[in-house]
Amino acid sequence: MAAPVFPGLVMSAPIRLAKYLSHAGVCSRRGASRLIDAGRVTVNGRAANHIDHVSDQDEICLDGQRIDGLAPKLYYAYHKPVGIDCKLKTEDPSSLVHHLPPEQRTYPIGRLDKDSRGLLILTNDGELCNRLAHPDHSHEKEYWVEVDKPLDKAFFSRMSAGVPVDGTLTRPCVCTALSATRFKIILTQGLNRQIRKMARYCGYRVVDLLRVRIGQLHLDLTRLAENQFTELTTEEVNLLKK
Repeated sequence: MAAPVFPGLVMSAPIRLAKYLSHAGVCSRRGASRLIDAGRVTVNGRAANHIDHVSDQDEICLDGQRIDGLAPKLYYAYHKPVGIDCKLKTEDPSSLVHHLPPEQRTYPIGRLDKDSRGLLILTNDGELCNRLAHPDHSHEKEYWVEVDKPLDKAFFSRMSAGVPVDGTLTRPCVCTALSATRFKIILTQGLNRQIRKMARYCGYRVVDLLRVRIGQLHLDLTRLAENQFTELTTEEVNLLKK
């Protein structure tokens, strides 16, 4: 039996399975590849593989549950508090999965570690996720950070020029003072716990980390309280897509 077709979302030709799963709002393309590798996806009753090309005429299942057609695109801003883990694990009570919008499956663009807070984009738009997350596109992310002792000029010089993190020299970035112990940093890459590791290399410990901007989308602290989400306007979505 063919999957239902949503008006305006009919495919003209089959596409790669990972792209289909992304368009259907299941996860990003990278996440889809991991699901395929894990054997959790089937196509027309058989185990899926990465070279499969599919359309809405195929029966595509994840963990035995059918994926019915292409989902309408959803976009939310979420103000993540400290203590919520961005890994979507239902068995973990601290997981972000328990705080996502209930209408339809979405996933975060640009994770924040459990000890950090601030702006997350929640969406089922896999193409947007790929564009914003891919390192080649160099999208800016801005953070306000507090450390455990007063900052000096050497700190800003080192951070701005790039420091070793996990065997990689971080890209040059903008790093400026906000106060004696607080600074603003604008990154165009997203290494694991990057800011914390950069600060540690320079002899400082991060005590608070707040992301205030992704691309041209800013976190409005007066509009969005911690642990709340709001649907993005068309204008805001277009800013992210530029």
